[in-house]
Amino acid sequence: MKKFLVIYHASAEAMAAMSQATPEQRGEAMKPWMAWKEALGDKMLDLGAPLSGGVKIKPNGSTEASKKEVTGYSMIQAKDLAAAQLLLAGHPHLQSGCDIELHEAMAM
Repeated sequence: MKKFLVIYHASAEAMAAMSQATPEQRGEAMKPWMAWKEALGDKMLDLGAPLSGGVKIKPNGSTEASKKEVTGYSMIQAKDLAAAQLLLAGHPHLQSGCDIELHEAMAM
């Protein structure tokens, strides 16, 4: 099995809406994510975590705020890229109009 990094992207509007949600609303929003995780079984390696406030570090050591909308990650495993893509079909993050990137983790 190959490992794949799932990167979640969300608009500023979606992030603002989530930040204003009550704890109960956040709990309800996580239910489809937990169902997706359970459906993957052993193909789910790490559900990951939400991300915010990224920093871009330049070769000279200077930094600036990241302009990318990376809002979370997960690690999954599958036979190949096509199989990994199938695992993401109907993902709850896509239902809210947000995007997902999928990258194979290369063996070292």
